[in-house]
Amino acid sequence: MTGRADAAGQPTRTLEHRMGEWARSRLPFGIAEFVLFALKQGWACLFGGLLLAAILATRLFWQADWPMHRYDALFLFALAAQAVFLWAKLETWEEARVILLFHLTGTAMEWFKVSAGSWAYPEPGIFKLMGVPLFSGFMYAAVGSYIARVIRIFDMRFAPYPAFPLTLILAAAMYVNFFAHHFLPDIRLGLFAATVLLYARTRIWFRIHDRHWWMPMPMAAFLAAVALWVAENVGTATGTWMYSGQLTGQAVSLAKLGSWYLLLYVAFVTVTLVSRRALSTQPLGPKDIQATTPAR
Repeated sequence: MTGRADAAGQPTRTLEHRMGEWARSRLPFGIAEFVLFALKQGWACLFGGLLLAAILATRLFWQADWPMHRYDALFLFALAAQAVFLWAKLETWEEARVILLFHLTGTAMEWFKVSAGSWAYPEPGIFKLMGVPLFSGFMYAAVGSYIARVIRIFDMRFAPYPAFPLTLILAAAMYVNFFAHHFLPDIRLGLFAATVLLYARTRIWFRIHDRHWWMPMPMAAFLAAVALWVAENVGTATGTWMYSGQLTGQAVSLAKLGSWYLLLYVAFVTVTLVSRRALSTQPLGPKDIQATTPAR
């Protein structure tokens, strides 16, 4: 699959390199790196951004008397966008398998949470099963898409990465707790502590242009969770879904920020079930990273 992954990334690598050279020639180093970092992040979350834009647009313009329900339009849009991503090689088939796996685990969680009354989807739809519109699975898929794409786009390396069986056990405990806390004590505080203990030494190495940077993995997960919490506020503000007890115009509880933090680890470990090329059990330095970075 390596050759296919390289082929999928090559069209954007040339553009990325030209953008980097353009920014470096016109902006101070720090600003140029920040601008390129923001652009690459936006490119990595393209699928999620398109889905969020569709949620906003349909909320603003959709009419109740139109022949198609809004939820159904969102489902068909997400399905078409995913097909275009594969056709245009914006995602590899390996990444598509990751996204499908996360789509299935996310939809299972949606069915349970809606039946438990945690949140609800108030609008009608044909593509709606057990109270859950089928487009909702693509919201989880968007997270998987982002993780798979951001690893490739930033040439990420994770080192030193913990023992793989331990990461599987922790991710499984997190996923089970999303269900079990309805019947048993919520152990999320212990899970938060476990992420720090297990991943505290893990650095995420990433390349913005020609220079490599690093960030502690728990910090990266927290920052990504903040972005997802903001996106979730867009979803509730448009009435696409509503949490139990949430009033119109009220922000999503900060407890959901913690939920997204944990779910990101589940998503990342799901990615590693398909591909572990970016993982290293040994510490890496800038020279080690440079030696393993694909040529552009």
